[in-house]
Amino acid sequence: GCHMPMHVDVLLPVEFSRRVAGAVGGLVAPPFTYGYKSHQKSGGGNHLPGTTSLDGATLVSALRDVIKEFARHGARKICLVNGHFENSWFIVEGIDLALRELRWGGIGDMKIVVLSYWDFVDKATIARLYPNGFAGWDIEHGGVLETSLMLALYPHMVDLKRAVDHLPASFPPYDVYPPKPEWTPKSGTLSSPKDASKEKGEILLDVCVSGIVDALKTEF
Repeated sequence: GCHMPMHVDVLLPVEFSRRVAGAVGGLVAPPFTYGYKSHQKSGGGNHLPGTTSLDGATLVSALRDVIKEFARHGARKICLVNGHFENSWFIVEGIDLALRELRWGGIGDMKIVVLSYWDFVDKATIARLYPNGFAGWDIEHGGVLETSLMLALYPHMVDLKRAVDHLPASFPPYDVYPPKPEWTPKSGTLSSPKDASKEKGEILLDVCVSGIVDALKTEF
């Protein structure tokens, strides 16, 4: 949107990873700074100015190679923290190919946890943060959640005076290619960030970090 930088989907998972690593004794690797193409009904669309994306095959290949390199260095427990919805199935494919090739090479003891931080926001927290109703994760792009987290972590990168208040985006139950630009709000956000706050961001941080830490302690 107009009120935040282009790399929110990198900044947020890196900070979640840093905090979780401190709690479980992990290491944080450099992030993937580009991801799969933005989908119009969840990220506004790849047609928006500045949106710079990878083909799915490129993301799969890069992730597969990095996982195999981690294995070569001796890593056997890996957590991949996703911050971009559209990456999801390509991450799964990269993991699957990497583990298959590692098994062929005699390495069969690697375990990978993959997660998207927003999946740890429970119903009670949603009700607390969205007292007037929650429109859904699919149109939360650039909305209250991401903006609140950025206000809590990187306030110098947020200018709420430039935020556009608008109704949640509404899409038909199908997709059209090439995308129709008029389907996406001109601001690039799919829901209004007007109710975002640092306090909400801190609540989200606590809930998500705690949930991820518990998940890793369970699996590792």
